[in-house]
Amino acid sequence: MAVLNPTPHHLLVDADGRPYFLWDSDTTLDGFKERLRTGDADTRGYLLGKLMRQAKPDDVFEFTTVGEIRTLWPELEPYLGRTRDFWSWLLAMWGEAPSV
Repeated sequence: MAVLNPTPHHLLVDADGRPYFLWDSDTTLDGFKERLRTGDADTRGYLLGKLMRQAKPDDVFEFTTVGEIRTLWPELEPYLGRTRDFWSWLLAMWGEAPSV
């Protein structure tokens, strides 16, 4: 996945190491990455859904792949909120429509 414009690291996190897309959580970027890497499917689905809902689309692909999104779609879809239609459309455009 070629990402055109990810947020530079110094703008991705605040002074405490919290990423902008986790503004409502006291979690550092390293903590987020660790939970995303080691969590069970439900935890990873929640975290990816939150990431996809609150981060710039370009930033999403700094943490995951289209394949992982497709695999975890049933777990992450409930957390997409108003962005669900966007992500469904985008994945369909890439020929990666999730199984629903």
